[in-house]
Amino acid sequence: MDGLLTQPLALLGERNYHKPVWHVSVRAAPEDPVLSDGQWAEVAREMVSRTGLAQDGDEDAVRWIAVRHADDHIHIVATLARVDGGRPEVWNDGYRIRDACREMERRFGLRSTAPADRTAARRPKRAEIAKAARAGRDEPVRGVLRRHVTVAAAGARTEAEFFAALGAEGVLVRRRHSTQSADQVTGYAVALPDDVDASGRPVWFGGGKLAADLTLPRLRRRWAPGGADRPGARPPSGPYLSERTVRAVLRTAVRRAADGPRTTTEFLYQLEQQGLLVRLRYSKTNPGQITGYAVASSDREEPVWYTGGQLADDLTLPRLQRRWNDPAGNDALPTGDLTPEERQAFYDDAVRAAAYATSHIRRHLATNPYGAEDACWAASDALHVAAKVTGNRYLRRAADAYDRAARAPYGRIPRITSEGNALRITGRLLTLAGVQDRTTLSVLELVGRLITLLETITQIRLLQQRQAQADAARNAHRHLEQARTAAGGHQRTMRGESPAPSQAQLAMAGFPGSWTPGSNSVPASVRPAASRPSGPRRRIP
Repeated sequence: MDGLLTQPLALLGERNYHKPVWHVSVRAAPEDPVLSDGQWAEVAREMVSRTGLAQDGDEDAVRWIAVRHADDHIHIVATLARVDGGRPEVWNDGYRIRDACREMERRFGLRSTAPADRTAARRPKRAEIAKAARAGRDEPVRGVLRRHVTVAAAGARTEAEFFAALGAEGVLVRRRHSTQSADQVTGYAVALPDDVDASGRPVWFGGGKLAADLTLPRLRRRWAPGGADRPGARPPSGPYLSERTVRAVLRTAVRRAADGPRTTTEFLYQLEQQGLLVRLRYSKTNPGQITGYAVASSDREEPVWYTGGQLADDLTLPRLQRRWNDPAGNDALPTGDLTPEERQAFYDDAVRAAAYATSHIRRHLATNPYGAEDACWAASDALHVAAKVTGNRYLRRAADAYDRAARAPYGRIPRITSEGNALRITGRLLTLAGVQDRTTLSVLELVGRLITLLETITQIRLLQQRQAQADAARNAHRHLEQARTAAGGHQRTMRGESPAPSQAQLAMAGFPGSWTPGSNSVPASVRPAASRPSGPRRRIP
């Protein structure tokens, strides 16, 4: 038998594959019926036919055998050399094997499995899993890096912000430059400082090795302004943002624009690059002299203008000019000057943006489920950033579980929609708010909105007949339910109450500072049980 299998290899000579043996194991699920020998033979023939190794009627195909070791699986072995001296092509044969498996599932009534539609992220290899176990890591490095890259991409508006965010998290970044133009960056790779190979060098992972939608060209399509409906480098904006959030976002954008320039012209150019509307004020005595400026968001029909002085005392044009002209004043402007109220406004508006997106996604349930692809993709951004800023382990598990539900099949980038942008703005607002201690009420509000969002996305994926993606959304939903239960239990424990808190009690625990009325103004019916006098009670007839 061995001689018959290897005989065609001699015809190829030096053209042989380095590893000329093709091997695949095919296993049925535990709940599947036991297949007969004839049925397993059909499975084997379908496998080698779909991969192009031995199609029906091809007498010069490769030689192969199938061995049944147990009731539930077989092994198929083939030599990668055709009898006519040709060399078979096995590139991307995994996708064709997956198609063959799904055909056999339909034919024999077996458990349906997910298609090879590239919606799943790249799984770690066996060696990576073993290496992580030896190093005492909770998960392989590939998963850690994918999470870092996803969070950085969700919070960034530009390529520069993306790479800066990765560096801030301690991730090593290596840019790949074009061979024709040295200034053009065509890709990137990331690594962890403490993950090295045998020679002590970092182990790099390209974006495409983490997930299909994390390559640099696809990330650029997310950031680059391709039309009025694409956010690009503009600050977060939308009908769900409060006035306090708009002003804080504009102040942050102006500070970024003022950090690099040294002249008024450069500053005004940077404001436009930030995606802001700019209105100049000129001197009455010298019409050519600029004496001030005002900025506004570019997405409103009626812009609301803010002068530099209305944003911050140090952002007036005269103050900025003095700073640029003073050699000792070249330090960067502070960017983390948000007040607690502004941070909470970012948080609250992020919750409203998620609710806005959910209400729009629901319309697709009755009209066009495939119109929600962009929102399903953007929901991953919101989940990953929410997990980052809250530090909630259940949110992190939900973001990881949702991963497959996010992507369109075969790495396609969906058309940008308003509901998708709303979810991206949710992530960006949470990023701007930063990693801060959140009250239980804030976490409950955010988780509640995300639960409703995932319920809707699960229905969308079911209508699209994508069971694997619906299951991923459902698993993420389950983790969010655990987050809500844990947060509610924590709040009741901190208050010393066993029943669930009322709406009034939740309101009194609001961020940024809890408000509790005096004891004299609290009705006895809502006071904690421990404060009530003990002893025998009189029964009133």
